[in-house]
Amino acid sequence: MAEARPKRRILADLTPLRTSVDYRRLWIGNTVSWLGQAMTALAISLQVYDITHSSFSVGLVGLFSLVPLIVFGLYGGAIADTVDRRKLGLASSAGLCLLSFVLAGAALAGYHRVWLLYTIVALQAVCAALNSPARTSMIPRLLPPEQLPAANALNSMTTTSGTMFGPMLGGVVVGVWGYQAAYLIDAVAFSAALYAMWRLPSMKPDRGADTAGSGRASVLDGLRFLATRPNVRMTFFTDMCAMVLAHPRALFPAVAVLWFGGDARTTGLLVAAPAVGALLGGVFSGWLGRIRRHGLAILLSVAAWGTAVAVFGLTRNLLLGMLFLALAGCADTISMVFRSTMLQAATPDEMRGRLQGVFIVVVAGGPRLGDFLAGSVADLTSPQLAITGGGVACVVAVGVLALRWRGFARYDARSPRA
Repeated sequence: MAEARPKRRILADLTPLRTSVDYRRLWIGNTVSWLGQAMTALAISLQVYDITHSSFSVGLVGLFSLVPLIVFGLYGGAIADTVDRRKLGLASSAGLCLLSFVLAGAALAGYHRVWLLYTIVALQAVCAALNSPARTSMIPRLLPPEQLPAANALNSMTTTSGTMFGPMLGGVVVGVWGYQAAYLIDAVAFSAALYAMWRLPSMKPDRGADTAGSGRASVLDGLRFLATRPNVRMTFFTDMCAMVLAHPRALFPAVAVLWFGGDARTTGLLVAAPAVGALLGGVFSGWLGRIRRHGLAILLSVAAWGTAVAVFGLTRNLLLGMLFLALAGCADTISMVFRSTMLQAATPDEMRGRLQGVFIVVVAGGPRLGDFLAGSVADLTSPQLAITGGGVACVVAVGVLALRWRGFARYDARSPRA
């Protein structure tokens, strides 16, 4: 009998949700909790501004979140390669839930202190840095390799939809019922994540040579492993090309006024356009499961991101500009799906936590460096040169990387090699 040909899907492949009850619970719990965390993030920013009336103080919220996320991202990954990942995920989710209850309790009691909000934000980042490597490292244990692209596309929809709709919902809730309502909703939303973690089987990492005798997982061992695995290393290099060289977000307020004659609402449209494209990229991701040359797909999608950003820098029509930003967001989703899949499939289980920790540092730090670079170049030259030049630089850098490590474009998902 001839082998059945795979279905030609257009919409997102829901097979992981149908075949794995554990993954389905984990995905639903993460989706609900991500929405709640996005609500809380907006509520904290609004509350800080309400207390201080200072945009600088609001900006410090991001700093108090970024530093612990980068520092503890690497160590969170090492811990995830040492202990039962289910227990680590359960403990860190419980910590996030407790912190939301503390925020709600302080708001209900009328205790409005900026130092408390900054402290909570930093502790939330620590818990997130412990939770993410543990949770992400579980997915290859719950699903077969051929379902990983579909699972990562579904995960991208969770992240993008939470980022888009969480602040909108948070603004409505805070405006109608106050800060305490947003924090309480977030705390209750975490019950879904806690339940999903609770129902998972034990997720102890496989013991490799680096942990078999000591019971410890070294961050340095993870970095040494990365230094000897060019394909996995390239997933980080290509992402840095996009996020550092061609990340125009910091210039949106300026170009909204200078190019489109708009205001804050125009800036909001520019910010939303890549997110809409990213969400659509996840919704129409069914075809990604048929791609086997993941390295080549990453190179092409990152180059597409850079090209779309460069063309956006040449446009002076708002609708056309939003279209190219949406195309960039869609390309970013495709890149993320294959980068995450390669990281999961080509990395041995005892190293997955540490490599996910590096992934957190790149994802958290890259866009911030990109904002700084774009803002600096725009001040020294012009926004157009910063945006278009950055997009071109991204494409050139990806081409140089592809020529330097030619094996990356030949990477085949049917025989993953780090």
